[in-house]
Amino acid sequence: MRLGCGVDIGARSIEVVLFDGAQMVESAVTDTGSRPADAAADLFGRVLAAAGVDRADLAGTLATGYGRNYFKLADRVASEILCHARGVSYLFPSARTVIDIGGQDSKLIEMDENGRTTDFVMNDRCAAGTGRFIELTGQIVGVPLEGMADAVKDHRASVEISSMCAVFAESEIVGLLQSGVPVPSILNGVFRAVARRTVSMAGRTKLLPQVVFTGGVAKNGGVVRALVEEMGTGILVPDEPRITGALGAAILAISKGT
Repeated sequence: MRLGCGVDIGARSIEVVLFDGAQMVESAVTDTGSRPADAAADLFGRVLAAAGVDRADLAGTLATGYGRNYFKLADRVASEILCHARGVSYLFPSARTVIDIGGQDSKLIEMDENGRTTDFVMNDRCAAGTGRFIELTGQIVGVPLEGMADAVKDHRASVEISSMCAVFAESEIVGLLQSGVPVPSILNGVFRAVARRTVSMAGRTKLLPQVVFTGGVAKNGGVVRALVEEMGTGILVPDEPRITGALGAAILAISKGT
């Protein structure tokens, strides 16, 4: 069995996937922490052990993500844009657009029927529109990330978050709290702001159907709902939206080209 291994080292989480040419064999996710190379190596070893294979059994290991060049166990590296497109294309062959929102950046990728990137735009300069912005909001209003979807599930009211700078938005959110605005309304306002910024990123990159939403933020049902409302169309979310980059890396690890 030829196994490819993909290792995606992101700012907030690390994902490792084993792929046998037809399907995922094993996958796991861990926090990046303060020592990403060590955390990645540890997760890599645990995934191999869970699958009952050794490193020598791998046909190739490919690293991606911001920390890809620090993972010395990889045979080669590739950009996260390339890997996310390939992973999403495997899961959803009819997909043409990927919206990926992670902890520190957001990406909008357009691809063809073969999962090859045809255009992309990326926000990695500003926290607004990323998971960090949402996490910061949670700290201010006292709602942890894992509780946000439930907090807004039956709440439709929203407020306008006018500032698209995370620093200024923090002051705005504090002011709304002090004015007695309900926390779910503030959260919905932040989710709508993130959705608007994400869709506005499109620019020349069009939101071609089908649209797939990936990254850790895709686990937040409130953001999913806001994106659907902002776009006016449905979106697809993988069962585990964090692993698409590692999956694409694993697929590329055993392919002859990109």
